[in-house]
Amino acid sequence: MDIKKIIREILEVVIPALLLFLVLRAFVVEARYVPSPSMRPTIIEWDRFLVEKVSYRFRQPQRGDIIVFHPTEKAKLLANEEQIHRDQRPIVLNDFIKRIIGLPGETVEITEGKVLINGAPLTEEYISPERRPIYEYGPVTIGEGEYLVLGDNRNQSWDSHYWGFVPRKKIVGRAFWRFWPFNRVGKIR
Repeated sequence: MDIKKIIREILEVVIPALLLFLVLRAFVVEARYVPSPSMRPTIIEWDRFLVEKVSYRFRQPQRGDIIVFHPTEKAKLLANEEQIHRDQRPIVLNDFIKRIIGLPGETVEITEGKVLINGAPLTEEYISPERRPIYEYGPVTIGEGEYLVLGDNRNQSWDSHYWGFVPRKKIVGRAFWRFWPFNRVGKIR
């Protein structure tokens, strides 16, 4: 085979395809997975899902959205303090996935297994009775441009009730479609 033909194929097909993939991943959609039980039963460990990065350019995040976000500075600090306490090396935290519970300006409290938003109980069909929080939290008022996020597996989730609110600028995107395993393929709610 002619080497010039091979180089031409690479320049015409492979490089544009690679560039398209990189642009799509950076700005539109990317695949992720969850390594912990914090979002059970909605997302189970090692589920593979897609995160879209476009909708929040046109609308604000909403209560109930499942988001992927970069860890906050306080989360990083607390994780590394824990590692030092255990005489282990500091760690690099990967992005988190949690559900938005509290919106900017709202007052949130967790008491007697219920989440209260501005004093009213939040209806959460995605939380089974055995996963209701056994801890007390708040009341706290969420700052402008910040969100309170919790895992669906409330008692096994390292989330806002430990390290605080997520600034809007830390949000990567919204989880919307599970593609693995095949028996659980579908929209994430």
